[in-house]
Amino acid sequence: MKFGIIFGNMGPFGASGDGAKAIATAAEDVGIESIWTVEHVIVPEGYQSPYPYSADGKMQGPDDMPIPDSFTWLSYVAAVTSTIKLATGVAILPQRNVIYTAKEMATLDQLSGGRVILGVGAGWMREEFETVGVPFERRGARTDEYINVLRTLWGEEKASYKGEFVSFDSIYCRPQPVDRSIPIVIGGHSDASARRAGRLGDGYFPGRGDAETLTRILGIMRASAEEAGRDPDAIEVSAGGALDPAGIEKMQELGVSRIMIPPLSFDPSGIRGALEQFAENVMAKVA
Repeated sequence: MKFGIIFGNMGPFGASGDGAKAIATAAEDVGIESIWTVEHVIVPEGYQSPYPYSADGKMQGPDDMPIPDSFTWLSYVAAVTSTIKLATGVAILPQRNVIYTAKEMATLDQLSGGRVILGVGAGWMREEFETVGVPFERRGARTDEYINVLRTLWGEEKASYKGEFVSFDSIYCRPQPVDRSIPIVIGGHSDASARRAGRLGDGYFPGRGDAETLTRILGIMRASAEEAGRDPDAIEVSAGGALDPAGIEKMQELGVSRIMIPPLSFDPSGIRGALEQFAENVMAKVA
């Protein structure tokens, strides 16, 4: 079983280089496989779009809470670590210029020795899309196309693409990733995200980890993969919601192979001890 830390760039761990180094190096030292960031380029005061991961439709924390840029934060973490995977959890792909995204992720992958995982989502905050000048409508179709564009730019020697949102002919985008590919993990717990993961994802990261939700949406993901002629067992599933050996074993039975955990301590001076305890009391007791 793999373990990843979510919200890596939040709170005191995103506020300073020392905080980022504290959580990343502690996680790496105790054997946690990956560290994952949150992305919002802006948060409007009093936003009305419902946040899909809480009962009240609001994100935790105040509207003006700092959310450091995921790619920049991961680049800093890459320089102070050597093995931990560097993951976005998730990047709001349709808001981004996809060619810049391809360049940035390939550069980070090369500099880090092939440690990048690109988690992507279609987004939920209409106000954020409007602020950055991208239509909220058809963001799902844009996400699908952008995934194909990324793989084209990363994998083809000389890339050409013609789509609804992006077109180019005979271009070089260098550097390319270490393996000329970066794993793309689809985030979200909607039916649409599950189908997208089945069609296009190297992995799937549902936003909710309760057994009922996982059972339903993983079924949708697997059916979508089979319809696309893909092996559903090859799509790596990451999920949170369990912090004890018994709960983790139940999630493993559902097909989860990476357990996502929060930082466990939001004190940079205490994060190492908290993660060491978790490694001893939980990670060492699950296969």
